[in-house]
Amino acid sequence: MKQLCLLVFCLFVAKISYAQKDTTNVFSIEDLQEIVFQNHPIMKQAALLSEAARANVMQSLGYFDPALKAGFDRKVFGNSEYYNRWASELKVPLWLAGADLKLGYDRNVGDYTNPETHTSTAGLTGIGISIPLGQGLLIDSRRNTLRQAKVMVKYAEAERVKHINTTWFAIVKDYWDWHFAYKQFLLINEGVQLAQTRFKAIAQQTVLGDKASIDSVEAAITVQDRLIQFEKMKVDLMNARLTLSNHLWNNQAQPLELPETARPAQEAELKERPKQQLLDTLLSHANSLHPDLIKLQTKDEQLAIERSYRAELLKPKLNVGASLLSMRRDFNSNIPTHYDFNMGNYKLGLEFVFPLFLRAERGKLKEVKIKQLELQYDIQQTNREIQNSVIASYNHLDAYSQQLAVQVKSIANQEMLLRGENAKFSLGESTLFLINTRESKLIDMKIKREEMIIGYEKKLAELYYKAGTRM
Repeated sequence: MKQLCLLVFCLFVAKISYAQKDTTNVFSIEDLQEIVFQNHPIMKQAALLSEAARANVMQSLGYFDPALKAGFDRKVFGNSEYYNRWASELKVPLWLAGADLKLGYDRNVGDYTNPETHTSTAGLTGIGISIPLGQGLLIDSRRNTLRQAKVMVKYAEAERVKHINTTWFAIVKDYWDWHFAYKQFLLINEGVQLAQTRFKAIAQQTVLGDKASIDSVEAAITVQDRLIQFEKMKVDLMNARLTLSNHLWNNQAQPLELPETARPAQEAELKERPKQQLLDTLLSHANSLHPDLIKLQTKDEQLAIERSYRAELLKPKLNVGASLLSMRRDFNSNIPTHYDFNMGNYKLGLEFVFPLFLRAERGKLKEVKIKQLELQYDIQQTNREIQNSVIASYNHLDAYSQQLAVQVKSIANQEMLLRGENAKFSLGESTLFLINTRESKLIDMKIKREEMIIGYEKKLAELYYKAGTRM
């Protein structure tokens, strides 16, 4: 039995060589943040949301781009020139009043040209403007599209912030999971080493006849049990490290892997209770700058623009167009006064349209109003949920800080009990079972302490995340 126990001990010593590797390289949450925000693909992808919105604004600005169009038609048959038509126009859309500025040149000649459009061989030049005096004076479809596109830039920016915050919060949780796995690994390894040391001492005492063989068996079982935990924790640590490595990239967009020698920064055993000022600040931030609220408010701005446009469509169409005409083709020509630009040479057009019932327009306007009302209710509910979620996270954070203080005191008491039990055991007044029990309880309590520390850090990150920001 004695030889068997000594052999088992030697095998167990070989098992824990993994735990004796160098772990001097500290990888802190600040190091993670620097790498993630510089190189993470999702962070780069989030920046594209704003760029896409700005591209949409540029696309909407295209409705106000000047347009040049020209057309030429000619027909000759039986030695007769039936018609020779040339028409060209430069149209410049204006923001003010939805007007269009026009500069055109027409030349219509030929034996069978319509007298209404017939010109001299020099052609006619026209400078004019078209203005909607009714529907479209205050807002039209192109101004409506552009205004909404500009509002969407704010929406895209809020979506970008939310995307980044969500991604960072998930990464932070993975970091603290790795942190917790590493601390568990150290504590389990410490328990294995303590059990190994005790087993070696008892085995030697057994050989000398100072201890019974059953004590060596019990010490060996304790080592075996803790080695099983150690092997499981080793796998958990490897997996936690791999999960965290998912978020590590270099500046050449190549994936990185967290080395085995990396270790998290040491965290303080006690955490300060969060101050009321922190809660007030985050509640104020959430009320005004939370991405979800900004997105809803942006939708409200969009609906307000759409409502103005739909109300504009209830007006009758009254489009007026006027142009001054001249035979001038350049500024150096000598043109008779009665053929040059003056108030006597003009074209004038008037268009009036008014649907009698306006059912389509009134129905669409009512639909927009209903959407606005629904959105107001949504904003109220979302704001309340955000505020309460921030307060709930703050309450959890406060509870963690208080529980952690109690846990630290409990660990100190448990260590005192263990020292006393060891002293009694050395005097022959206690048993190995009691020592193992108290020692295992101490290890469990230290693991629970680390779990509380990690829970505190996660809740702190969640508090900021719920408020729509990040630490």
